[in-house]
Amino acid sequence: MESSNTDSSKLVDSFIDSIWLEKGLSKNTLSSYRSDILSFSSWITVVNETLLTADRALILEYLAYRLRKGYSSKSTARFLSSIRSLYSYLFFNSMININPTLKIDNPKIGYSLPKVLSEEDVEKLILSPDISNPIGLRDRAMLELLYACGLRISELIDLELINLNLRQGVLQVIGKGQKERLVPFGHQASVWLERYIRDGRPSLLGLNKIATCLFLSKRGSAMSRQAFWYRIKHYSVKSGVDNSLSPHTLRHAFATHLLNHGADLRTIQLLLGHASLSTTQIYTEVAKHRMTEIHAKHHPRG
Repeated sequence: MESSNTDSSKLVDSFIDSIWLEKGLSKNTLSSYRSDILSFSSWITVVNETLLTADRALILEYLAYRLRKGYSSKSTARFLSSIRSLYSYLFFNSMININPTLKIDNPKIGYSLPKVLSEEDVEKLILSPDISNPIGLRDRAMLELLYACGLRISELIDLELINLNLRQGVLQVIGKGQKERLVPFGHQASVWLERYIRDGRPSLLGLNKIATCLFLSKRGSAMSRQAFWYRIKHYSVKSGVDNSLSPHTLRHAFATHLLNHGADLRTIQLLLGHASLSTTQIYTEVAKHRMTEIHAKHHPRG
């Protein structure tokens, strides 16, 4: 059993290296692929099968297992994407004779509207850090920039000083698939970035240290996704806004508020770094949903 697990792990490592070179996928996407495939590999070892011997029936049985366990259709669709890529790789490299993922349909995925904060709630959240200390200055600058640019959390924490042009008010962002885009940020973000870089970052960096990342942890190293996620949770409770917030909520707010104030979808797509306009179109549904709520609440015959 241990040998089988080791062989599967080596096989998956080889596959991940291959698609990283071929497609330039992000670390998070590669990590998801690895997790999905290794979970499947661990499950099929119970019936003495391996990734190289699994057939279509076994994959369908695993999909049924996921359904019984309550996995979402979105999660299952991601698993199928991972496993299809793996078996395409194995078939192309003549490691299997038949691709078992052929003729397996994707689950139907409904979509739910993303949680969006009002402009007033965003203001409360951004104002909640204690700016009398370096950590608070850092967090204020991060919240300002997250909302000003609609960044993904990974894009925010991966920023380096060289990506920031304070004079022009422009940020160079490295998004999914290592695609670069330029995103402008406004006056407020500029003010707090300057203040953090001048008064907060040197204290976090400490003496005789060198770091290229823009936002530093209290140890003077790059922040992790989890660390900033906890900071967001802390400020959502402190501000009384919503304790189910995530960093992605501010990205949704950025897009929806731009749309509410007249920005076109194509511009929002470019700013968010969406590969397809259809991904951005969900924000029109958010806006319509919000208008319906406002009408029902405030119209005398609502």
